[in-house]
Amino acid sequence: MISLSHLAMFSATSVILAFTPGPDILYVMTRGMAQGKKAALSAAAGFALGNFVHTFFAIVGLSALIASSAVAFTCIKLAGAAYLIYLGVRMLRSGAALSPDASLARLECRVIFRQSILANVMNPKVALFFLAFFPQFLEREKGGVALQMLTLGTTFVVLTMLSFGSVALLSGEIGRWIKRSSASQGRIGQVAGTVLIALGLRLAWPERW
Repeated sequence: MISLSHLAMFSATSVILAFTPGPDILYVMTRGMAQGKKAALSAAAGFALGNFVHTFFAIVGLSALIASSAVAFTCIKLAGAAYLIYLGVRMLRSGAALSPDASLARLECRVIFRQSILANVMNPKVALFFLAFFPQFLEREKGGVALQMLTLGTTFVVLTMLSFGSVALLSGEIGRWIKRSSASQGRIGQVAGTVLIALGLRLAWPERW
């Protein structure tokens, strides 16, 4: 079973990343501004629950390999660390700015929910992120790799739902704040980029951290 310290670090990092400006959270916020809280919550639930599919594929693709080979486990962690550093650098360079536009066509909540799940599941960047992010918090020596990944995946889904749900409920206020403060939204991306780089460096050179 995954240790509480690893789970706590995973949870803190996940919350920061959930609030990082990106197309998913932007869509949730824009839906709220255009159509109300119920529509925004439907989008939030869809994006969050879609992560269960990525968790399943990560378990199927990685658990047997990680459990059978210490070398493979190390290679996966190092490759993932490099990818996280790359993402962090891109966030720092881009500023991750948001430009909310509330001019969306009105849709039924069930349609928004289905579309959000599909958008999440079909996004290859999310799948690649899971393959890079989750192994960094696994403890191979404790065994039960599949259970550890399922725990991480479930935690990630719950935290994403809570984070996106709060954005959905406050979408109007958040949208007005973002329009007023482009510097603040840029700082959110910078914080998340720094977290990813630090996490990647910590896992690539654990003896220095």
